[in-house]
Amino acid sequence: MNNRRFTRRLVLAAAAAAMVSGAGLAQSVRIRRIATLSAGSLAAGAVNWRAFREAMRTLGHGEQELAIESRWADGHNERLSGLAAELVGLAPEVIVTGSSAAALAVKQATSTIPIVTAFTAAPIAAGLAASLARPGGNLTGLSNVMEDLAAKDLELLRSAAPRARRMAILINPGNPSHAHELRGAQEAARALRTELLSVEVRVPDEIDGAFVTMRSERAEALIVLPDPLFSQEASRIADLAASYKLPAIYGFRSHVAAGGLMSYGPDITDSFRRAAVFVDEILKGARPADLPIEQPTKFELVINLKAAAALGLTVPQALLARADEVIE
Repeated sequence: MNNRRFTRRLVLAAAAAAMVSGAGLAQSVRIRRIATLSAGSLAAGAVNWRAFREAMRTLGHGEQELAIESRWADGHNERLSGLAAELVGLAPEVIVTGSSAAALAVKQATSTIPIVTAFTAAPIAAGLAASLARPGGNLTGLSNVMEDLAAKDLELLRSAAPRARRMAILINPGNPSHAHELRGAQEAARALRTELLSVEVRVPDEIDGAFVTMRSERAEALIVLPDPLFSQEASRIADLAASYKLPAIYGFRSHVAAGGLMSYGPDITDSFRRAAVFVDEILKGARPADLPIEQPTKFELVINLKAAAALGLTVPQALLARADEVIE
């Protein structure tokens, strides 16, 4: 399902909903029960989940007929299994997840309740699906080719900071996709003759120590992989990168909005909108096993020139020309 088809379906659904609205008022409204699980915080995920709700309304599922139960792990992945079990106990019709770790926790908690993931990497390797074309189980949604993205991050960061020969990469061992992304970055680093230092952060309290490690290991630049924990700590990580004079690239645009240097990756908010289409299909009777898992079609490169100036960097014009957005 490409973006054009997705948009067309939203328009048709909105038109159909308008045509039947008068008749629907005379009938009792059926309440559809949906649950959502996030590894991050409510504040960090608010924009994405708002986009999901808006897309659901466009598809004809108004707030008055949706009962949504949400749980947030606040960056503590060890809480996900308990939260997933709690949501399964509520017997919702669909559970929507916003990360690989959340999807895996729900998949381990239920093999029958349909799961739609708005964002996950390596679903086959993680055991979430048999294949992208035919998932074969109770999970479907959006996947992202993260190994290629990590390699792209390294290339873009080298373009912005060409003198950097020793880079750190911030990973969360609790994120099941990061092992795959790290391998992609390591292969790219070898090709570019760049040293790559992996630094682990599992909980927010470990972030400050991670930057101390980067300084002691003489890191000259930083790759921050996409992760709900890192997203909810976006301002803190951007401030630390600036104070340690580390040019950094991130997986989500929100990091650049928080003061980071640059980001490259899929439009995550768009992925949450598209997840609503999967939920709509399932509520109408489709089986997750028969709904192909989609790859992202919309990627964006965002560069913050104010952050670059603070780091003493002059971003090459060739790189600026490739950017989808430049923040002055």
